[in-house]
Amino acid sequence: MQDSLEPRHEFWVGQRVHVLGDPRRIGTVKYVGPVEGYSDTWVGVDWDNGEGKHDGSVNGVRYFHAKSERSGSFVRAHNLNQGISLLEALESRYKSDSTKDEEDEMYVLSTSNQRVSVQLLGKDKIQDKLRRFEELTSVSLSYMGVSSPGIPSQINNTVPNIKELDLTGNMLSEWKDIGIICEQLPALRTINLSNILMSPYKTDLPILKIIQVLVLNNTGVDWQQVELLRPSLTTIEELHIMGNNISRILPTSSSMVQGFDYLRLLNLEDNCIDEWNEIMKLSQLRCLEKLYLNKNCLNSLFYPDNKEQHESEVTCYKPFQNLCRLLLGNNNIGDLASVDSLNLFPNLVDIRLSENPITDSRKGGVPRFVLIARLAKVQILNGSEVTPRERKDSEIRYVRLVISRLHTSPEEIKQHPR
Repeated sequence: MQDSLEPRHEFWVGQRVHVLGDPRRIGTVKYVGPVEGYSDTWVGVDWDNGEGKHDGSVNGVRYFHAKSERSGSFVRAHNLNQGISLLEALESRYKSDSTKDEEDEMYVLSTSNQRVSVQLLGKDKIQDKLRRFEELTSVSLSYMGVSSPGIPSQINNTVPNIKELDLTGNMLSEWKDIGIICEQLPALRTINLSNILMSPYKTDLPILKIIQVLVLNNTGVDWQQVELLRPSLTTIEELHIMGNNISRILPTSSSMVQGFDYLRLLNLEDNCIDEWNEIMKLSQLRCLEKLYLNKNCLNSLFYPDNKEQHESEVTCYKPFQNLCRLLLGNNNIGDLASVDSLNLFPNLVDIRLSENPITDSRKGGVPRFVLIARLAKVQILNGSEVTPRERKDSEIRYVRLVISRLHTSPEEIKQHPR
């Protein structure tokens, strides 16, 4: 549909654009004007994927500053698209004759980041349903070049019953626009903004109070932005902020993260957190059941004793009281003391430790049976169920291993708390 629209050629610095005919190649306008040695007006673009030709300077003349040495390029205006509105994208996706490839892209990401086909796929009966927008409940508009909400009142009048909306890879970047969309969709509970370069929140808090699942993977949103958005996220149950280069958790009014009274799942995978003390700042989130920390830089972990400050702020409440799943795969954990500390989490039964030095036999790691024996309550380890039979066999094997070592080193027993 992007190609069929008559493209507008007025560009401004800060605008989000994509290459005409390729809505996946998105960038930010950094310059509009002449380029020495070339005729007419050019648009300088800094590409999100970093695939350009220069850093914003040509033949010794600097026109803009790109984020890397080869992420910028100059493009003729007629080769760029300024995007379409949300409703135009809906018309294109659901009312035109779609190809098989387009149909395959109609999905919403689940909490495990897997594709879940929406109820709108197919032809025949469903094709007629697609033409009645008021019946749409799950919508995927990923990489459709959406750059604006359009006329707000038309959104509610056209698609009033949307519950799940996937906007992955579009050109919306302002929180005010996201707020408009959420305000106009009273049934909306899940919104996916992955791979959208969100501008830092400034003023006019967006209306997100109805949202239960918010996906902000690869958006550049850090924890400071999350804290600024927190007053608007009063019903949030799942928050996904993968791949945002987060290294620190920065609460605003306390040493602990407060609020998020209904948050059950927090996904911080593929970030840069290297200190467990940062994670401890999340320990007073009372409803938190699932914490995903795969692909970070953690070297160790611990559970605080009752005398530490982590429990003092909220009396009679243990840290991570309701946490039952903790994913720590692909970190740098290499000590058994960290493994043993997992026994102290009150309700932790689902643990991932794969792709850590402690589980890598080439780096002195221990096998699965040792982990099972040392973790008294674990029911799922590295995604695999620990059956009663496996637990019994693992503990017998573990006891035999320890006893065999006691003959030569009686002090060995101190290294086995169980």
